[in-house]
Amino acid sequence: MAPRVVSNPYQSQAVKAIGLMVLATICLAALDTTAKYLTDIQRVPVAQVVWLRFLWHVVFSAVFLWPFALQPSLRSKKPGIQFIRSCLMILTTALNFVALKYLQLDQNIAIFFLMPLLVAALSGPLLGEWVGWHRALAIFAGFIGVLVVMHPGIGDVHWAMLFTLGATFGYALFNIATRYLAAYDPPAVTQTYTPLVGVLIMTPFGLMQWESPDHWWVWLLFASLGFWGGLGHWIIILAHRLAPAGVLAPYIYLGLVWMSAFGLLIFGDVPTWWTLAGAAIVILAGLYLLARERLAEGRAEKQPGTRRAGSEFDPPQ
Repeated sequence: MAPRVVSNPYQSQAVKAIGLMVLATICLAALDTTAKYLTDIQRVPVAQVVWLRFLWHVVFSAVFLWPFALQPSLRSKKPGIQFIRSCLMILTTALNFVALKYLQLDQNIAIFFLMPLLVAALSGPLLGEWVGWHRALAIFAGFIGVLVVMHPGIGDVHWAMLFTLGATFGYALFNIATRYLAAYDPPAVTQTYTPLVGVLIMTPFGLMQWESPDHWWVWLLFASLGFWGGLGHWIIILAHRLAPAGVLAPYIYLGLVWMSAFGLLIFGDVPTWWTLAGAAIVILAGLYLLARERLAEGRAEKQPGTRRAGSEFDPPQ
């Protein structure tokens, strides 16, 4: 008689969450690829692309999320911090899109992988969550990896890489603000603020630099900016409802695979050894940081009354 197979609900949820995380990384890679195509190939002004990214995000949310999955609300206990957080997302998006106009997709994402390490480093002075020397070494190694990608002194450092670094710092601060707001506002409030503030601030800049596209299908690319961005971030939230951040965090690095594939297929960009080596260092540093976090969580669970601090791998809300 064959042994009876007992299903594991937690394992099933984890598999679904991982599948969602993989899909989310594809969506976000598609967002950056579309932005690069519009700014680099179609020569659409960056301000116009940033504005349309938030405008169509609002449209996507109004049509698909707000009526069925997410009740919009602007009733925040910390409206000032919500506004600042949203401005950080605008700044991050603008710097990222400028960099994408000039850099290969794989170069950009390799530098962007520094974000969890920056969150860990900045959480000390900003949130009082100081890291030990193990995590400090991981953060230092991550910076070394970024230097390998940029390889200063060996080749010309493209100025756009500095914009990617600025975007990475901005996104790290954005995540820290998200962690801070999680204690005061539900995710629905935080999700509502981001696209609406983006549209509010970027509308005059987008209209001032507006250039009508020459082809009808470019309008579809405009609309896809909000679709990829809104869907990707929503899927990340769904994934983290099914499994903890520690289980899903390693799959973030699949972004390098999708970015490299899209870059090769659409732009003919072949990843350099500098990019691959630097990305490997940053990814290994991030995985080591994750391992140390899991070890710290295990120790905290053994101590009654210990509250888990926010993770640098927690999703943006």
